[in-house]
Amino acid sequence: MVPAKIVIVGGGFAGVECARYLERHLRPEEAFVQLVTPDAGLLYLPLLPQVASGVLNPRSISVSLRRVLRRTEVVPGMAIGVDPETRQCIVRRPSGGELALEYDHLVLAAGSITKTFDVPGLHEHGFGMKTLPEAMFLRDHVLRQLDVAAVRGEEDEDRERLNFVTIGAGYAGTETTAVLNKVTQAAARRYFPKLESSMVKWHLVTHGDRIMPELGERLGANCKQILAERGIELISGASAKEVTAHGVTLTNGRFIPTRTVLWTTGVAPSPLAGHLGADTDHGRIVACAELSVPSQPGVWACGDAAAVPDLAEGEGKICAPTAQHAMRQGRHLGKNLAATLRGQELEPYKHPDLGMVVDLGGKDALARPLKIGLRGIPAQFVARGYHLMALRTFVARARVAFDWTVHGLSGDDFLRIGYGDYGTHTIGGFEQTGCYLAVDEVPLLLKALDQSA
Repeated sequence: MVPAKIVIVGGGFAGVECARYLERHLRPEEAFVQLVTPDAGLLYLPLLPQVASGVLNPRSISVSLRRVLRRTEVVPGMAIGVDPETRQCIVRRPSGGELALEYDHLVLAAGSITKTFDVPGLHEHGFGMKTLPEAMFLRDHVLRQLDVAAVRGEEDEDRERLNFVTIGAGYAGTETTAVLNKVTQAAARRYFPKLESSMVKWHLVTHGDRIMPELGERLGANCKQILAERGIELISGASAKEVTAHGVTLTNGRFIPTRTVLWTTGVAPSPLAGHLGADTDHGRIVACAELSVPSQPGVWACGDAAAVPDLAEGEGKICAPTAQHAMRQGRHLGKNLAATLRGQELEPYKHPDLGMVVDLGGKDALARPLKIGLRGIPAQFVARGYHLMALRTFVARARVAFDWTVHGLSGDDFLRIGYGDYGTHTIGGFEQTGCYLAVDEVPLLLKALDQSA
């Protein structure tokens, strides 16, 4: 018996859950499974804002794939193309060069990327919130603005550095703004006596007039109230028109001086979705309820890259691109794929929405489990309980619980690593070995500084 070659593209929730199911329910002689991913870890995206705020250690929310998967071959690299005619997937290796993986069954779970528009200056000056490096870099950048503003004392520049703007009031934007506002306000009060906490100002810009409509009208209003009490300005009916190194112009004509523009307006499917020639819905591959791709034999799709019918919500509805659906679709796809190899009947995917949880930092949280609205401590209990259950390993759960406990007892050190301080990613760049003055340059510079004082 020749094992079927199964190639899974994407090491996120959907891809990893699919691989785990296949490992557990298929014998080695039935299938050989390969997982293509640029990273060696499964990132738990919902807790990314807590990395940016310093509550969680970056390693706590990234689970080693080799700890989770035992028989699946992890192929490091980026899937950059698919040829359905020859049934090959092209992978670009991290070290350079490409390789072609043959497949009998291809699972596209490539996830999503940050949705960007043709906003001048966004790519040069905007910050994202989709990966672990982005979260860590953002924290460093934000704390650096406080460091510099505390000693310069130039009013216009200080205003730029202490104004922070988030474009997009969805889950990621609202949570990140809330927790980083809490961090910057606390840091200004505690460690920067020359700065008044009122100088630190966060702005949350949304195209509509509601925050996270999935919460419902009452909890959405509660969220607005919490943000207002913290001094966060909510700007409705606007988006970014132009971003520069010194500010952002909004579509309503307002200009906000700032050096920090966080862009969280949503996600777009992986560009790989367009390679198959299959039907798409706003860039997502149209999949059947059984998670196969029509007119594409041996091709399956799930997660953020797929437009899957939401049978629990009714006819014509599509599953939202959430971690909740991605994990369950990955497992269900694995089940149907195993059934296909064994000549068994496929089952349609159907999963009722379990609700939404939002952690705004401290004791402030909102949750809507099973359509029951909660806020404050009860919501925080539900939110953190859900996150712990959703993490894939006991080690990850232990690390996150430990970080929460330590941070709750000791608070934040407001320490930045210095990611944004270096021009290059070399030893000399990180350690700034080329920055030292020559011995004979010291008195000359001191004389020049004395004359300018």
